[in-house]
Parts: sequence; structure tokens; C-alpha cells
Amino acid sequence: MARVVVIGAGMGGLSAAARLGALRHEVTVCEQAPVVGGKLGRFERDGFAFDTGPSLLTLPAVYRDTFFKTGAPLEDVLDLVPVDPAFHYRFADGTEVDVPNASRSGVRAALDSALGNGAGGDWEAFLDVAHRIWQATRGPFLESPLERGDLVRLSRRVGDLRTIAPWRSLRGLGRRHLRDPRLRMLLDRYATYTGSDPRRAPAALAVVPYVEQAFGAWYVPGGLRRLGDALHERALATGAAVRTGADVAEVLVEGGRVAGVRLADGERVPADVVVANADASHLYADLLRGPEARRELRRLRRATPSLSGFVLLLALRGRTPGLAHHTVLFPERYDAEFDAVFGGHPADDPTVYVSAPDDPALRPDDEHEAWFVLVNAPRHEPGAGTDWDSPGLADAYADRVLALMAERGLDVRDRVLWREVRTPADLERETRSPGGSIYGTSSNGPRAAFLRPANRSPVPGLFLVGGSAHPGGGLPLVGLSAAIVAELVGKA
Repeated sequence: MARVVVIGAGMGGLSAAARLGALRHEVTVCEQAPVVGGKLGRFERDGFAFDTGPSLLTLPAVYRDTFFKTGAPLEDVLDLVPVDPAFHYRFADGTEVDVPNASRSGVRAALDSALGNGAGGDWEAFLDVAHRIWQATRGPFLESPLERGDLVRLSRRVGDLRTIAPWRSLRGLGRRHLRDPRLRMLLDRYATYTGSDPRRAPAALAVVPYVEQAFGAWYVPGGLRRLGDALHERALATGAAVRTGADVAEVLVEGGRVAGVRLADGERVPADVVVANADASHLYADLLRGPEARRELRRLRRATPSLSGFVLLLALRGRTPGLAHHTVLFPERYDAEFDAVFGGHPADDPTVYVSAPDDPALRPDDEHEAWFVLVNAPRHEPGAGTDWDSPGLADAYADRVLALMAERGLDVRDRVLWREVRTPADLERETRSPGGSIYGTSSNGPRAAFLRPANRSPVPGLFLVGGSAHPGGGLPLVGLSAAIVAELVGKA
């Protein structure tokens, strides 16, 4: 049995704590914020409630495995309900399409009806390619630790190398298989799931739409935040101690391996193992001293940081007929958005994403709605890019987003009771994610996966979980990172 300190009570940290607690390790979680959950946040006011992080769960098998291996099954703790349609898309030319949940035949029919020109067949053929990529990457990479030399190992598996095609971008894969430009735009959006640019992100990201459509899009009544609460309770049930307001200031190293952590108030918490659910850049720049940290930081700086997000939480009077759970409003020129965001500037005409669950638990009564509105945004970088704390910028951009929604058929400006604006600067303050990057580093470039920090750090006894570490961001991959680390700790 080892003494384990987990830095951060995000989904990766809580998953790791529950798994390690179930393996009878002595686990203490130190979270700097007053609440747990990390980016899986929640905001409540006047009877309205909003998830401020993910709005759907894909690949629920990851969390089913977590709960099964730590106690009662997930379905004994939470209800999971399918989101159908999974998404409603509106394009600049006025075309609209509802994409059914977990139905290849339904998706094919919907795309053929809305886009014509054999669009459904093209998408189905693309999914066949994505399935082969999933088969090639799932076990060896997504469910396994990424170690030095794995790029060489991949290159020796010629069949898998041809399938994954690391030299091809997601945009290039779309052009190869999808004739309709609107269908390619739909595919491009999945690059933003990892904070990336589809023109530079690898074709391997085709697994994202494949997983969503093969295993379904799911929601937890009451909000996705309830998944985080359930995971917190599970960690406690396994014996883990979860301390909020416990700000870790340093990872302690003695005799060449970790010895615990020092909190901001000076308290030392001894440990044989430290699991960092902090952003990897924050870990290696601020919490860890020594040459190993400097080397890892140099590697991280060779990667492109992920994009961030600009959020509006809207409390609305009245109801919207026919409103889907998820609505995506595309611009006319998607590339202009990526040029702006990765160039460090807010896009003038961004894609607008609306999450509006028809969930009575999120509104004061049936005469109101709670909307979470998100647009891709550049990181908070005062002096080098966008300073989101500049006076008036956030409110002006919020007005711009509402105006764009109106232009694209969702005008709610006269229904707004109040709005809460959240910028990348706010995300940085709340989660210690540098610049408010949602996923640490992006997947831009063919070597991006190998620049992402490994789960086993160069310092013995120090491990990384969460969206900034291997295998990446998003609820499923964060859960997989915890499973990987739990196994590594057992072998340490």
C-alpha cells in the first residue's frame, strides 16, 4: 500500500483517486478550489442551473468501468439518457439537419435528405475508415501509456501506420472522402473537441465522430455535473480523503523521487506517489523543480496550445419550439475562424454552439430556459494576443455573439433575463489552466500526440492524469488516463 497525493479534483483526479482507493492505497486529494469537479463545473442563480463544462458523455464504457471496479455499477448511481437528435446543424446557406443518435442508417437518411448528392453514403464510407482508425489506435495508444520510443514502435506496424496516416490532416481526410463542403465542415468541427485546427490536426481524430455515433451521445438528468458529484462520492467511499481549498505550491523531491507536496500555507503532505491532475504546463513550470521539469517544459513549448472558449450562460423567459438539446450554427467561412483563434484574436464570425437541455432541473419552471452558449476563442495572453480582461471586451463580444445568433435564426435578445459571461481569463483563474486552454496542448501537427506529456513523468513516483496528459482531453480520454495511471502505480 502506498501513500498517494492527487493534485486536483477534476474528473481525472477523482477517477484516479477512486481507482487507487479501491486498490487499498492511502489517497489524499488536494484541490485548490472550494469545490471539486475542475472544468466539469456548475453555475446556479435564481432557479436556473448550467453545466459550465461538457454537455454530453460519449464512450460511457470508460466510466462504467471506473464505477464497476470501485464499487456499485454506474447505472445504480446515475441515469444515462440518450440525446436524440444528437445535434441540430444550421449552415450559412440555410440548410438544416438533425443528426440522429447512434443510428448509422438514420444518419445516412438524414444527411441524404438535407444535403443530397449521396452525402449519407459518403459519411457512412468515412465512418468505415474511422472505424479502422479506432481499431488501430484504441488498445495500443488510447488505453495504454505513451512511452518514449512509441513513435518508432508505431512506424514498425506498417498496416496500422497506413490506417492511421499520421501525415494526413483531418481536413485532408475529409476532402478525400466527403464531396459536400457542408459535410466537410461538420467533420472539421470535431477537431475543436481537442482544441485543434482541422487543417493541422491528424486524421486520427476521425475516431471522435466515430465514437460519438457508434456508442452514442448521453446526458445525465440534472446535468453532467452530477457525474462529477457521483465520482467524488465514489472516491470518498473507497477511503480517499478529498481536501478542498488545499492549494499545492510544490511537488517535493527527495533522493531522486517524489516525497509528497507542499501546500501554499506551508503544510507538507508526505507521499510515496503523486498524481498530478493539474495542467502539465502548470506542473512543470510552477510546481516541480529541477532539470526534468525544464526538459518537459521545453517539449510542451514545441506544441501548439489548445484553443479556449468564450461562454454565455443565458437565463431566458419563454420556450423555443422545436429546440434541440444541441444546436450548432456554422459561419460561411470556417477557415477565417481558425485563422483568427489560432492567430490570437477573437473570430468576428465564429461557429456558435448552443446547449439547451430540456431538463426541468435546470430551470425555475416550464416558462423559462437555461442556455449554455459557447464559441471557440483564443487563449488569454495579455501582451502577446488577446487580453480578455480588457475593459469592455467581454461584454462587447457577448453582444456580438447574440447578434450572430439572431442573424442565424436564434434571436433571443428580447428574452434574456440575465446573462453570465465567462472568458478564457476566467477559466484560467478558476482552473489554473494557462491562458484558459481547455485541453492543454492541441493536436495540431503529426507529432502532436507524442509531444503531449506522458502519464509517467521523468521523476520516479510522479504521474499525470487529465486533459493535458496522454491520451488527451474530453471526458472519455480523461477517464482513460486515470485507468492507465492506476495500473502504472501498481507496477511502480
